[in-house]
Amino acid sequence: MTEPERLRADAVRNRTAILRATEELLTRHHPQQISMEQVAAAAGVGKGTVFHRFGSRYGLMRALMQERAQDLEIAINTGPPPLGQGAPPRVRLLAFLTAVVELVARNKGLLAALGPAAPVTAAPEQEPREAHPVYRSWHGHISQLVHQQRPDLDADMLAHVLLATLHSEPILNALERGDGNRLDRTLRDLVTGLMPE
Repeated sequence: MTEPERLRADAVRNRTAILRATEELLTRHHPQQISMEQVAAAAGVGKGTVFHRFGSRYGLMRALMQERAQDLEIAINTGPPPLGQGAPPRVRLLAFLTAVVELVARNKGLLAALGPAAPVTAAPEQEPREAHPVYRSWHGHISQLVHQQRPDLDADMLAHVLLATLHSEPILNALERGDGNRLDRTLRDLVTGLMPE
């Protein structure tokens, strides 16, 4: 193995170790309680490596959320129905919302950490939620499916409304209590009311 190849392999290994360590820490702590020093120690790398790879704690959490959302993205784009192509828009939307609720329920603390903080405490690197790549992707997918079945609706705004429920404090508290199925049923009721068969 050449020196550049070894360095690339080390970088990939370090990135994987850092993300796995962060996931493990998130099972016991809220994202705001996790320091870059803790992540570095848990991953067995130097603190500088973590900062070099991710820039900040927010950058680290953002990368982890993108990684967790990637499997869902693949299922949407290349997987079988109902998440992938081939099912009616309403069926695909219901399957997508169920998958999103499951993802958010597993990662509620991480998702909350990616939202904008209060104006006084907002970190300079934080961006509006709607600018986050995962949010943009989910919003675009929902909008497209709604428009395909109900072009008379404001698909753009409806997608924002559906996604906003996943970021509200009462919903995050409900997910903390294990009410993911209840949220899924409620979203399904809303969608089936707006998009009847």
